[in-house]
Order: sequence, then C-alpha cells, then structure tokens
Amino acid sequence: MKILHLDTNHNLLISQLNDLGFINHEDYKSSKEAIEAKIHNYDGIVLRSRFSIDKQFLDAAKNLKFIARVGAGLENIDCDYAKQKGVYLISAPEGNRNAVGEHTLGMLLSLFNKLNKADAEVRSGKWLREDNRGIELDGRTVGLIGYGNMGKAFAKKLRGFDVEVLCYDIKENVGDKNAKQVTLKEFQEKVDVLSLHTPQTPLTLNMINSEFINQFKKSFWFFNTARGKSVVTADLVSALKSEKILGAGLDVLEYEKASFETLFSSELPEAFQYLIDSENVLLSPHVAGWTIESKEKLAQTIVDKIIAKFF
Repeated sequence: MKILHLDTNHNLLISQLNDLGFINHEDYKSSKEAIEAKIHNYDGIVLRSRFSIDKQFLDAAKNLKFIARVGAGLENIDCDYAKQKGVYLISAPEGNRNAVGEHTLGMLLSLFNKLNKADAEVRSGKWLREDNRGIELDGRTVGLIGYGNMGKAFAKKLRGFDVEVLCYDIKENVGDKNAKQVTLKEFQEKVDVLSLHTPQTPLTLNMINSEFINQFKKSFWFFNTARGKSVVTADLVSALKSEKILGAGLDVLEYEKASFETLFSSELPEAFQYLIDSENVLLSPHVAGWTIESKEKLAQTIVDKIIAKFF
C-alpha cells in the first residue's frame, strides 16, 4: 500500500509504517491541484489540516482506502462522502487529550490568579499587590460542554480541587466519576466556569452566542480549547463588556483559517482588537494539544489504528 504524507509529523510515523511494509511518499509543498492530479496512485493519506478533502478530491482518489488525520477533528474532510466511497477515516483524539486538559487548567488558573497581568507589570517595574489579588477555584462549579476525550481529560485534571464538575453532552450516559451529566437547564443554572470541548459540526457552529450566554443564571468564566467557529466573537465581547462573562481563555478563534496555521490576513475585526486589549482575556495560538509529548502520541495513535484496521 502506498501512503502520501501531506504534513510533517513525528518521524516515528513514517519509520514505523516503513517497517510494516508500506511505501511512504512525502509532499509538503505542492498545491492541492497538484496533489489531486496524482492522488489516484495512493491507497492512504496522512495529514493534519493542510487543505480540505472535498468531493472533487475524493472522486480523484480512485484507489484511496483510508485518510488519517493526525489530530482530533475531521471537519476538513467530507466524511459522509468519504464513507460512501468506502474510505476509512482515522483520527487521534486520544493522542492530545491530556495536553488539552493541562492547557485548559493552566489557562483557568492563570486568569484566576492574574498571572499574565502581574508578570507584565513586574517586568515593567510595577509592584501592584492589591490590584493582582486573585480568586480561588475551590468551591466553584465547573461545567463542561462536550464530554468526549477532551472533556474527560480536563475533568480528570480537576479531581484535585474542591469543585463540583458538571457536563452537558448531546449523547446520553457519558458522565462518570469525574463529572455529573445534567440537563442544559441545570447546567446553565449552576456553573461558574464554562469550558468548551465540542467538535466542529453544524450543531456547534456559532453555538456560543448572546442568546445562549444570557440563559446562564450567573456570570461565569469562559474557556475554549475546542473550535473557534463555535463562538460568535462579537457576542463574547458584548458579554465581557457587560461582565456576564468575567474573563475568557481562548486557544482557538473564530477567525482562524481552516488549516489552523494562520489567522486572517486582512484588518483585525473590532471584536478581536477588544480581546487583545483586555486584561481578563488570555489568548494562545491553537496550541492546547500541541506539546512535545502529544506530537509523539498523536503519531503513535495513527500507526496503531492503521495496524488495527489493515493487519
């Protein structure tokens, strides 16, 4: 079987696939059109998010048996059409779930304790103790929307805190010892901290909007390490201004390109400028699952799943 690798990954991926007898070719620079012209020669594709895999591409991939995405989500692939054509889809949420859980907790504690603000002030010669008095997580209710690999990993990290952890998910019976599954009504009545852990689907696009935010009984802290397009940024900013949302930790943004590698190239939207200027907003460039360890674990998960399917 011949595999085309479209993005760089941990070297164990190609090394182990070579050992298994696969023929591995790498093409990290050609245009999508150029790849499409030769994709009929390959049985498998391994990629991160370099470009979308649409119907036209899949029609050209006449011998394709599998697509492996070295990451969690498959939103850049026309999954329904791929399955119709008998193409097996592989993803690796197990590989970076721990990294996402740790990053989310880090963002939460940093905002609660004003660490980034305090660090910047001390570096500029300011020593403002009272202005940097933090708050504690213990005694609060943390709510997770989406309780799959990522949500469960974050809930596990919270076990050392004296907190109530609730989860809301469209799937039934996903709660466990780390999080109690509740209705959306109960969720919105109780949470002090909201963390998003959903994939990008038609149901989650623009899910966090003014109507949804205003249904919460209390003001709350918001964290998104899932997908940027689940949040209407302008509505998030309105909630920050009104203090319905007390602060936000955002690893992903509505404005990201589909590859996740860059933001927009045009002028910054006004809402994004507000986030940049806000001391109660913490931003990172889609790196919650992007650790040295997760790079290796993601690659190993892909290899293991290819073995499980084809051996």
